[in-house]
Amino acid sequence: MQGNIGFIGGGVMGEAMVKGLLDKGMVTPERVIVVDVSPARRESLARQYRVNCAERAQDALSGTETVVLAIKPQNLGEVLAELHGALRPEQLLLSIVAGATLQTLTQGLGHPTVVRVMPNTPAQIGQGMSVWTATSPVSEAQKATARSILSALGEEVYVAEERYLDMATALSGSGPAYVFLVIEALIDAGVHIGMPRAMAERLVLQTVAGSGRFALESGAHPAELRNMVTSPGGTTTAALLRLEEGGLRALFIRAVQAAYEKSRALGQQGSSQ
Repeated sequence: MQGNIGFIGGGVMGEAMVKGLLDKGMVTPERVIVVDVSPARRESLARQYRVNCAERAQDALSGTETVVLAIKPQNLGEVLAELHGALRPEQLLLSIVAGATLQTLTQGLGHPTVVRVMPNTPAQIGQGMSVWTATSPVSEAQKATARSILSALGEEVYVAEERYLDMATALSGSGPAYVFLVIEALIDAGVHIGMPRAMAERLVLQTVAGSGRFALESGAHPAELRNMVTSPGGTTTAALLRLEEGGLRALFIRAVQAAYEKSRALGQQGSSQ
């Protein structure tokens, strides 16, 4: 990517983006400035990544072409008020603030060139899934910049309609928690039948990781892959029958629906403030 980049918020996801960009050689440390209100956090980021650090949000705007807003949602109002009217017309604002709609961001900033992103936590190891959209004034060159930044986190998908970000929040944003719960339950199941916990954990983690990689690389439908493991009258058939009897599939659908409705409500609440 070209130009300098500023990060407002040096939290987990902001740091993941900084690390990804540096690790992939997409930017050099002197071209990065990270803003964080915590002196200890600024010292840690500067020492670990050798990037420039500052205390005030406006410090991230000076000399940068792209500004990443990576703050906590509860701090959004204060930061928007500080930055209102401060961005230059040619600057791109990329927000990963959960629930902050394009309308909230553009009005709060007094700035039309905004990209909104829904990342997820595997971005911390470069294996994330980011879904993003942009306001109409965002140029193709700026979209290319956004893509290059998000590629440092893992995979990225652009959507033309913002409504899909609430869906992505429920599916991929919250998705790691669903997977971790399944992992936890499977480990407990292994312990229940008499396996040592450390052994159960190792088996389950590799099984989940390998199954996900197999699904990605094979390109086959998940039902086809499941049938490959499911022999007539076998052990897997017996297990799957119990899961279906318990309504596992319907539970997942209702869970994602609940997360989607909550995401929409949070977005509407933010837009009305």
